[in-house]
Amino acid sequence: MDLRIGTKATGAALLAAAVALTSAFAGAAALSRAAQARSHQLPAPASWFDARPAAPELIRSGRTLFLASCAHCHGADARGDEGPDLHGVQVSDRYIANVIARGIKGEMPAFAKKHGEADVRALIAYVRSLD
Repeated sequence: MDLRIGTKATGAALLAAAVALTSAFAGAAALSRAAQARSHQLPAPASWFDARPAAPELIRSGRTLFLASCAHCHGADARGDEGPDLHGVQVSDRYIANVIARGIKGEMPAFAKKHGEADVRALIAYVRSLD
């Protein structure tokens, strides 16, 4: 009789542990998805990135867009004001594209609704030209 009680208790403990682990993993996965959805570092569409050197026209277009949308925080010379200096940035084009599109909560607004793929490509070209 004691052996059956011990077996039932062990089975109940194992079941409870399995339920707890499953809940923990499911919760962690949900938190990870939620964090990724709010992150400005999510991958952007691959078509935003071009390994070829930027054409002068693209850089000029990026500067025009920069002056209209970014200069009020980063300064007309992109040396920083409220926003940081953008000369010689050491981040990927993907990171720049994500920051432009999604912004940084509490620091920079998102521009995805204002600037499409072509604008983002031009802004990246301009920022890269500031080295």
